[in-house]
Amino acid sequence: MKKLRQLEREIGIMDLKITLKRSYIGVPKKLKKTLEALGLRKIGMYKIRKDIPAVRGMIHKVSHLLQVEQVGE
Repeated sequence: MKKLRQLEREIGIMDLKITLKRSYIGVPKKLKKTLEALGLRKIGMYKIRKDIPAVRGMIHKVSHLLQVEQVGE
């Protein structure tokens, strides 16, 4: 695990702290499923995810409901 983290730092993969800031009541089902895939269910809930293109795309879709911060080690 330690070697994996070291490799990720060398190639520039950082972690993102994704926080749900707004309610998703009234949001289309497709966006609700995106939030579910990110692991966010309640306002104030946060998850740490890798900064990869797939996660960035999901964040882009629901960016109006989220707060995103880069987390360094």
